[in-house]
Amino acid sequence: MSIKLTPQTKKKVFPQGKIERVAFFGFADSLPTDPEYKLAYETAKLCAANGYTVVDGGGPGVMGAASSGAKSVGGKTIGVTFYPSGATNFEGKSTSNVLDEEIVTKNYLERTMRLLEYGQVYMIFNGGTGTISEFGMAWAMARLYFGHHKPLILCGKQWYEIIAAFTRNLRIRDEELNVFTIVDSAEEALRELESLNVDLAKRTDDFEINDDERPFVL
Repeated sequence: MSIKLTPQTKKKVFPQGKIERVAFFGFADSLPTDPEYKLAYETAKLCAANGYTVVDGGGPGVMGAASSGAKSVGGKTIGVTFYPSGATNFEGKSTSNVLDEEIVTKNYLERTMRLLEYGQVYMIFNGGTGTISEFGMAWAMARLYFGHHKPLILCGKQWYEIIAAFTRNLRIRDEELNVFTIVDSAEEALRELESLNVDLAKRTDDFEINDDERPFVL
């Protein structure tokens, strides 16, 4: 089956509620001159200006850009951090990443799960293997809870090529292509968030889930 990916590729299947917290993922080594850093900064700035809380891993790069963007308009930031003793290639907490609330976790896996728990929508920017792991977990969980999943917003044109490569070479299910939207700008990302909130407000159903799984659905 051939699927054409466009900025309009999306599925409007979300439960009743309101999105308040947006989690940002991306390259920890990104510099202020890099495209993903600029995009994360502007996206977080717009999100915070419109009342959304920015959640990130408390590190540098895209994470720092997200917090800085939110803070530039007086927005709220939450950081989920991990202070390693042996993971020498992990960036850890950045002193320049300004947080209103810090949630300290015991290890990298717990940090990832708490980020997925606190975020209600996931903004995923260009990154390396850490970003791939976060994206993969978020994407897999969206399929598992499809229909009540937390949506992914993939930020940057590189995602068109990445997703197209996945569909050509991996066993991607139809519903897995309906849990995300690809956007090219901060304005598109905000429009998608606002659209998701409109859909959430219209949804009425009797979805039930146990308390252990509840943090991972909307």
